[in-house]
Amino acid sequence: MDPKRHGRAEAKAPARPASAPVAPLRRSRARPAPAGRPSDGAPAGRLRLIIENLRPRVDEGRYPAKRALGERIEILADIFTDGHDRISAVLRHRVEGEGAWAETAMEPLANDLWRASFVAQRIGFYEFTVEAWVDRFGSWATELKKKCDAGQDVRSELLEGAATLRAAATRARGVEREWIEQQARLLESDAAPETCVELALGSELAATMTRLADRTEACLHDRVLRVRVDRERARFGAWYEMFPRSAGNDPARGATLREAEARLPEIAAMGCDIVYLPPVHPIGRTHRKGANNALTARPGDTGSPWAIGAREGGHKAVAPELGTLADFEHFVATAREFGLEIALDIAFQCSPDHPYVREHPEWFRHRPDGSIKYAENPPKKYQDIYPFDFECEDWRGLWEELKSVVLFWAARGVEVFRVDNPHTKPFRFWEWLIAEVQREHPGTVFLAEAFTRPKVMKALAKLGFTQSYTYFTWRNTRGELTEYFTELTQTDVRDYMRPNLFANTPDILHEYLQYGGRPAFQIRLALAATLGASYGIYGPAFELCEARAVPGTEEYQDSEKYQVRVWKRDDPAHIRDFITRVNQARRGESGAPVRPAAALPRQRQPPDPVLLQEHTRPHEHRARRGEPRSAPPAGRLGPLAARGAGHPGARAFQVHDVLSDARYPWHGGTNFVRLEPQSMPAHILVVRRRIKTEKDFDYYL
Repeated sequence: MDPKRHGRAEAKAPARPASAPVAPLRRSRARPAPAGRPSDGAPAGRLRLIIENLRPRVDEGRYPAKRALGERIEILADIFTDGHDRISAVLRHRVEGEGAWAETAMEPLANDLWRASFVAQRIGFYEFTVEAWVDRFGSWATELKKKCDAGQDVRSELLEGAATLRAAATRARGVEREWIEQQARLLESDAAPETCVELALGSELAATMTRLADRTEACLHDRVLRVRVDRERARFGAWYEMFPRSAGNDPARGATLREAEARLPEIAAMGCDIVYLPPVHPIGRTHRKGANNALTARPGDTGSPWAIGAREGGHKAVAPELGTLADFEHFVATAREFGLEIALDIAFQCSPDHPYVREHPEWFRHRPDGSIKYAENPPKKYQDIYPFDFECEDWRGLWEELKSVVLFWAARGVEVFRVDNPHTKPFRFWEWLIAEVQREHPGTVFLAEAFTRPKVMKALAKLGFTQSYTYFTWRNTRGELTEYFTELTQTDVRDYMRPNLFANTPDILHEYLQYGGRPAFQIRLALAATLGASYGIYGPAFELCEARAVPGTEEYQDSEKYQVRVWKRDDPAHIRDFITRVNQARRGESGAPVRPAAALPRQRQPPDPVLLQEHTRPHEHRARRGEPRSAPPAGRLGPLAARGAGHPGARAFQVHDVLSDARYPWHGGTNFVRLEPQSMPAHILVVRRRIKTEKDFDYYL
């Protein structure tokens, strides 16, 4: 919901005694250099290595980084020692709570940077750290090679190597031990130095010595960091918001959930993944708002779904006009049949008629005269909303009850929750609630609807929200988009904040859409879908290019928030086909999938080249020479021809525009591109094949 509509002062987190129902915090303690500690209790004075800047890390390890199931999790650390000795290092990782650590060898990069990775195979938390040690054998072998290359006598070095092998033999068993001792005797023998050196520098001996490395003086990083692994839908998906009561054809009454099911096949056909429903609970009657947010409701006015609670029930009930709880469960099951998930709005606030007001008046703030304070954002007043008092004496009981609300709907098949105005509730409450719910339902996704200050939005993402609303709606120029998405995709924000780009919401009809016409909706859709791994639209209003606003505001005229709307879905101005083609491109149903900037895996090399030519000005024609590039701002690639003669850019090839279905012959790395706002303000091009060659290609441009 609009923060202006339900704005109120942020509640402060109450003092928390030891018995509070809050998950224990993992706090990192600052330690003096050198970073690291002896692995097995070796004297600290013999600690020669420094392990620092282990990452990904969020707030020095206070919060986990975020990754997705099946993703390769890359771990980096700076590891170095004094002198010129060689180093060996391993990444230690495991599912949190399991006993044994898995180890993966780390590889050195430039400037003392080391890297290793592992694949996330389970939902939940992984923990990781790094262990490193001086590689005695490797250091000896490096020195031996240098002296051999310089033509120096290495008989003394061979004897040193023999001693190193004998020490390693004590850590081996059976045949392997006998073999190592045999190699040691050879290094001590009168055999030709060339033979001994060849043996000493051989790959078989090196592999054996790596496996039997002496780690008694190894250095272990001084903390264990965590990664939260979520299911794929937490990272990637197209959201479609709809009001079930406006899914029918009768303006005299709202549709039921059973009737709204008829829209699900059409939404699925557009390539959407998640259907997001506003609150489905009974709506209060006291101080109910009328159409267009009128202070006084007329007979028959439906009120705002966010004014939750009436005599029929509260947060665990379904509004009678929508149907029953069984109807809701049927809606969820039907959506699943079409490959859709249901996201439910969680709004922790009450109407004056909510049962909580009668049963737990202590959960609300009171004026001196004893009346309950309603929500205000002066000069605006929202008499139909009572915010909770998270500083009340019974805050533990309040927390537990609100957790039970989420678990109630999770038990009925809802695994995705869009949380209304989370920034107006205590941070510690959300950290505790999300952890508690995901403990019982690990795949649960929480989307934070928080159009607020940047640091507050980031804090919510760090403490556990799976996805976050963004400022995308108000970033409309090329410069604004480039700056904002550089922050979201190329800074440490990427480790913990998953953006969900809503092109519009029931609260926000940006002036860009109000005055840009049909091209503006297409442009914003293309940008949201190709810049964001997750994006959303407020359903019929967007696909029908609804642009009527209350003058001077971003509020929709005749908003569905306050009344039933009957949409003319057969209006020829709809952009349903455009939405479908964009989603097909995202899924790879028209070729190789588009990789949105915020969805790119954390990898060392750029992806296949992507040319996403899109307008930011809905009334301007544009013609230019286009070069295939990555989805901005994930990375910029040069002309195709610069990628080598083996690449299709080095000769003639054909491109297929999956939005218009047109095909064009191209040659080289730079070609002519024309954008027509009134017909097609964006291109997503696939390289289908070289012209007059045997080999086909399937790159995105």
